[in-house]
Amino acid sequence: MSGNTKPITIGKNNEEDIRQVIKAVYDALNEKGYDPISQIVGYLLTEDPTYITTHNNARILIRRVDRFELLQILLRDYINADNS
Repeated sequence: MSGNTKPITIGKNNEEDIRQVIKAVYDALNEKGYDPISQIVGYLLTEDPTYITTHNNARILIRRVDRFELLQILLRDYINADNS
């Protein structure tokens, strides 16, 4: 590695935990009649928890997820899906 670039890795267990949390949050938003994608994106961009419903403890769950790690997973999945 050169310069000040720091490699960051996410453990497989943590990645699976994050996926489960996002699925639970998605389901809770959907159950309450919200557009889950828009609400989660709003949260990711602003870190404002009011984008996430309190239904099924979704707001508490998503606050346990590191946004940086979540964005890494989302980007990796998007790129991998595009290359399939």
